[in-house]
Amino acid sequence: MNVHDSERMAGLLEAAGMVPAFPDGAGSDVAADAESADVVVINTCAVRENAATRLYGNLGRLAGVKRERPGLQIAVGGCMAQQDREGIIKRAPWVDVVFGTHNIDALPVLLERARHNAEAQVEIHESLQVFPSTLPTRRESVYAAWVSISVGCNNTCTFCIVPHLRGKERDRRPGEILAEVEQVVRDGAIEVTLLGQNVNSYGVSFGERDAFARLLRACGRIDGLERIRFTSPHPAAFTDDVIAAMAETPAVMPSLHMPLQSGSDAVLRSMRRSYRSARFLGILDRVRASIPDAAITTDIIVGFPGETEEDFQHTLDVVEASRFSAAFTFQYSPRPGTPASDLPDQVPPEVVAERYGRLIALQERISAEENAAQVGRELEVLVAETDGRKDAASGRISGRAPDNRLVHVGLGDLPEDERPRPGDMVTVRITGAAPHHLMSDGAVTSVRRTRSGDAWQARREGGDSCGASHGAGDGSGAGSAAPAGPVTLGLPTLRVR
Repeated sequence: MNVHDSERMAGLLEAAGMVPAFPDGAGSDVAADAESADVVVINTCAVRENAATRLYGNLGRLAGVKRERPGLQIAVGGCMAQQDREGIIKRAPWVDVVFGTHNIDALPVLLERARHNAEAQVEIHESLQVFPSTLPTRRESVYAAWVSISVGCNNTCTFCIVPHLRGKERDRRPGEILAEVEQVVRDGAIEVTLLGQNVNSYGVSFGERDAFARLLRACGRIDGLERIRFTSPHPAAFTDDVIAAMAETPAVMPSLHMPLQSGSDAVLRSMRRSYRSARFLGILDRVRASIPDAAITTDIIVGFPGETEEDFQHTLDVVEASRFSAAFTFQYSPRPGTPASDLPDQVPPEVVAERYGRLIALQERISAEENAAQVGRELEVLVAETDGRKDAASGRISGRAPDNRLVHVGLGDLPEDERPRPGDMVTVRITGAAPHHLMSDGAVTSVRRTRSGDAWQARREGGDSCGASHGAGDGSGAGSAAPAGPVTLGLPTLRVR
């Protein structure tokens, strides 16, 4: 969701007349990248403590660049901005703009106001001003698109800062969502991921409990849309009609991210997670009964306040039984403003670290075993642009299988003019596996060139595919064309034309 917000920030800046400082993507050195930019926007997260550390570390490095180039503008947005507000300016007075999660649309105006007034602008709203999906969007990918179906969250998990910073859940109308999906498909996308803090609670705000299942089915009827994904559901509201919609809609991919957080019922109760381990495992059983090839991933927090060794063992037991293909694991980080930060019995860091190591070892073994079971299968892989860090050195390309596993594909002697482009599909036989990826060396069965590959090629050659466009429902159509090339997300860096 933060990545998609960054796409909107980039779209707003391009609509205001700016162009990417790095059309092919910036590097990892923020200060060095800023040397070539007129505006730096840092979109922040507040879920974990290290996000704040990274923000102020990056701002410290940018201070020197700002002294050398006083005209450089620095803007900070997102959840840390919503939380810290004027505190950012106090700690880093060289920042020009601070804007929150509810007023992304104000970014260009705030930058111009800061320039005109020669003083920092801090503007934070307590509720959503403009639904983000109506904003211009500079999509990172031409072949795969994010589409928000809701913003905010109605849950009260004691470890989570999101409801405080993003507000109560607000759902988009189904017609607006489908119009946006149709638009991104027309623009070249063949894969869409539906986004919401709790996607399966979609429809509660307008009184339709089966709205999410119906939305999946409706998306599945859109011509040209080959792959549908969604993230993230909540186990408490995950119902059988959604499982049926997944199983009966061919375009819905056999992948599911289902956050566990803890396998201990006592810890789940303390977290205010309104399900228990038996219900969680029951959901997985029903999903696999209907979708046997489903790959299921999860989130797990280790060391929540009050977690005992017995509680942690329950988590290990549930992980063993769940057979997740992958897990996003976190050591508990107290977030100011959340109920859990004031709970007694905070677990000592050394205990958390030791338990975390055991969980990682268990999940690595399970992931390796589950991936090894894929060897010998034929899978259709959607070729990606940047998924493989070692592709250039290994001569491979990378992409995603239907179940969202990462696959590295060796093309062997495939002639240059037959090689797939990002957005194309390759059918391969899996020849090897590791805990975090699959491999196919010399086993390409076929290459299917797609209109997404055509759109990627057009963008690369200077066309307007994947340019800044307005969201569906605002009556503005596709918007004006934007310069070719993606904007690096998380830290979009742009130069005024």
